[in-house]
Amino acid sequence: MVSRYSLRLPVARRLVVSLAALTLAGASWAQATPIKVLVGFPPGGGTDAIARVLADRLKDQLGVPVIVDNKAGAGGQLAAQALKAAAPDGNTLFLTHDHSVSILPLVMKNPGFDPARDFVAVAGFATFVNALAVSGGTPAKSVNDYVAWVRSQGAGKGTVGVPAPASVPEFLVKVVGQKYGLDLQAAPYRGSAPMMADMLGNQIASGVASIPDFIENHKAGKIRVVAVMGSARQAVMPEVPTFAELGLAGFEDIPYYGYFAPAGTPRAVIDRFSEALARVLTQPDVRSQLTAMGLAVGHMPPEQLASRERAYAQTWARVIKASGFQAQ
Repeated sequence: MVSRYSLRLPVARRLVVSLAALTLAGASWAQATPIKVLVGFPPGGGTDAIARVLADRLKDQLGVPVIVDNKAGAGGQLAAQALKAAAPDGNTLFLTHDHSVSILPLVMKNPGFDPARDFVAVAGFATFVNALAVSGGTPAKSVNDYVAWVRSQGAGKGTVGVPAPASVPEFLVKVVGQKYGLDLQAAPYRGSAPMMADMLGNQIASGVASIPDFIENHKAGKIRVVAVMGSARQAVMPEVPTFAELGLAGFEDIPYYGYFAPAGTPRAVIDRFSEALARVLTQPDVRSQLTAMGLAVGHMPPEQLASRERAYAQTWARVIKASGFQAQ
């Protein structure tokens, strides 16, 4: 005799199988969740270009889409605040350079985030230098030419574009003005792309930004980089002297690029991404693309990036204090 329980058994088994299938589907969906990489500057700039080169290869290493999400404004402050608000699950990261993480907390009373408390270093991948460039509408081919040209334009007054307010480029503008007795005023932009557009249109005579922001137009002869930061000339433009060679010491400590995650992100997730990035950086075409942008490429594991960020912030805290700048 067949019991009612026996008649229901196939149904129960089907339910178990269905539940198992749903569980597996859920796990597959979770693993396929895209990784969003926040970038604090608009499309078309150096940081955006770098983020997209790496995102394209990281998706192959990680097996999930890696999407660049531009949250431009306030020198990366908006992107940094978005990172702080994100869930610490590894699905949201922040690709940034020194300004957003090391400098903003030094120049703002309330940036809306504390790197030491709200972020965790994931991996660094490059260092770079900032530079002074002049637009094609000026006759200057060197810093001395530029100084002479500014003096000829009217009482030594000039405007210099910078990608963000209260940034390392802005402090460099002040130091250059002081050294040469010029009244140079920084004109902050919302990233390097709009600044570069104005330089190419001769709306502004000069700008200070990173080599990745300038390199393409410098090589094309549309602008001219006349001096670089750092302790040595750059391989991508060996003809351009350092500020130290020109008698402007104190700009030898060079900035960095890296990825950060929300505090509380599991270490296993961080390590997985860092290791994937390390593999990407060994690919010759990726290295050549980044090097051509003016980057010195090298993988930094989490602890090394965190140490570099702290040291860089300490160096610039002294420079900013000496300049008399008051946090806004």
